[in-house]
Amino acid sequence: MKFIIVIAVSLLLILVVVFISRETVYQAIGDYLVIQDDLQTADVIHVIAGHDHRTEYALQLYQQGLGKQLFFTGGWCTSHNYNHGEHARQLALDQGVPVDAIAFDDSVVTSTYSEAERLKVFIDENPNSIESVIVVSDPHHMRRARWTYRRVLGNEIQVQMAPVPFDSSPHQRRWWTDWSSWRMVKDEYQKTVYYYARYKFSVGPLEEWLASFDTG
Repeated sequence: MKFIIVIAVSLLLILVVVFISRETVYQAIGDYLVIQDDLQTADVIHVIAGHDHRTEYALQLYQQGLGKQLFFTGGWCTSHNYNHGEHARQLALDQGVPVDAIAFDDSVVTSTYSEAERLKVFIDENPNSIESVIVVSDPHHMRRARWTYRRVLGNEIQVQMAPVPFDSSPHQRRWWTDWSSWRMVKDEYQKTVYYYARYKFSVGPLEEWLASFDTG
């Protein structure tokens, strides 16, 4: 009987500790996904297609002299009812960015990986040597994005990650208190597992089957 009481008390103490420290655990889960480099001037600032806050932050970086050229990706988006690349280009022009400092690819992209591939095409076909890139997206997207861009671009291109600050993003650092942020953190962990399976470990029929799920 005494042994059962000791076990019960121990379990209760564990539950109390977990309850008290849950926010610390939650925060660590979200923060693991966020990568923010100490930025140095890059040849290109690339904005992963999304809401305007990504483009707006990239424009801030450009105006701070951290990029020589802006590169936007994304074709027609049914949810926004515009071409991402063209839309971002117009936002940049409205902010006074010279037209020759803006490039975009309006190919339809279905995933972060396909956006990285469009950037690689741009780099390979560019008459000027491109050796460094700053990638802009939402904070919780950064870890998977870095893995993706390094894999697609190789070791020859320096990749720096520039997440939109939380105070300029619709997503929250305390992600468990906000539905859209909770969903993004959940999706990022799921997509990270998928990306490793899809792009690193799969071959043949398995690779073809996994390719049918390429989104995001």
